Amino acid sequence: DLHSFPTRRSSDLWSFNCGSSSLKYQVIDMEGELLLAKGLVERISMEGSIITHEKRCMDKWVNETPMENHDDAIEQVLNAILDPEHGALKSLDELGAVGHRVVHGAEKFASSVLINSSVMEALEECADLAPLHNPPNIHGIMACQKLMPNTPMVAVFDTAFHQTMPPESFMYAIPYEYYSKHGIRRYGFHGTSHKYVAQRAAQIMNNNLEEMKIITCHLGNGASVSAIKYGKCIDTSMGFTPLEGLVMGTRSGDLDPAIVTYIREKEHLDIGEANHILNTQSGVLGISGVSSDFRDLEEASEEGNERAQLALKVFAHKVRFYIGAYIAEMNGVDAIVFTAGVGENDIGMRDIICNNMGNIGIKLDVVKNRTRGKEMIISRDDSPVTILLIPTNEELMIARDTLEIVTGKPPRSYAM
Repeated sequence: DLHSFPTRRSSDLWSFNCGSSSLKYQVIDMEGELLLAKGLVERISMEGSIITHEKRCMDKWVNETPMENHDDAIEQVLNAILDPEHGALKSLDELGAVGHRVVHGAEKFASSVLINSSVMEALEECADLAPLHNPPNIHGIMACQKLMPNTPMVAVFDTAFHQTMPPESFMYAIPYEYYSKHGIRRYGFHGTSHKYVAQRAAQIMNNNLEEMKIITCHLGNGASVSAIKYGKCIDTSMGFTPLEGLVMGTRSGDLDPAIVTYIREKEHLDIGEANHILNTQSGVLGISGVSSDFRDLEEASEEGNERAQLALKVFAHKVRFYIGAYIAEMNGVDAIVFTAGVGENDIGMRDIICNNMGNIGIKLDVVKNRTRGKEMIISRDDSPVTILLIPTNEELMIARDTLEIVTGKPPRSYAM
């Protein structure tokens, strides 16, 4: 109940986005969607943990410091946004509301919600469905509630955008009672990102989103591909949990389910250990033995590390696999969008993914593709399919949903 919160005068909102190994945030004045400050924490629980913070009209401020877990990362973020020189706020009391990204809402949440005790209980119940994400999401919420008990907070769910999938896309071929009793089905994730870049692609191409077929590729340490037909998600690569789909930083992606039992028997693993291995020791880390960070893999690959080279090839192969599948499912595609850390910045990976796909209308311009982190059409002029690089802005989408929940009014539409 919003009436339980004191009146908030400020239009400033804080978008809080905890990933499996990263934490992104923005402080936004929603009167004009004016970005006051933003930042990124990378390599949480890894060697070389670093925070990059940028206040409006100021140079980036970078601090490399050990961060063993997400609690350490949150502390660094709070220090940054309240810093007298680099920060955007004098006090956390200036915030009108805080929007939190939450990865898994199961079927309990089909849209964003104001966070209260019952919502927190439901989030805890969903934690085992996204073991790398929901726990840090919950930690972030609890830390903010402790620091700002009088500030309304909103949960924005990765799963919500994918609720438009038809049953033939989200059902698994297991006894139906497991779905009806336990909610076992495909949910999909990164929904906030997929939604943002699809909308932005339509704007850039000056087309109506509801008349387009778009494939969005959110490629990072966590990665997924979505098929968006006429503005609605009809299929996506992640499933019941964020473990299914593409090969990722530390997650296996698709595999034969019998492998789990086989590994447990051969390695004499306790219950839960196999799941832990598939979530935290697999993916490109497991194949390469080098790192879950694609920048480390590319460096090792250039030095001749064959397992690092193999890991990159396997990752690209699965992205191409899903692109082809979704072209078939939608009977064509108008645009393919690359976003997130790898999608936005990895020139070589985009080249590998799009290479030799001209017969299905995908023609990458190798010169235009030499771009990192900024909006760009990177397809050739004669390409039937438009290929776009669009930096995601999940934090802005989180802020918009938060504003709508807190004020009861939809946000105004601003030029990006």
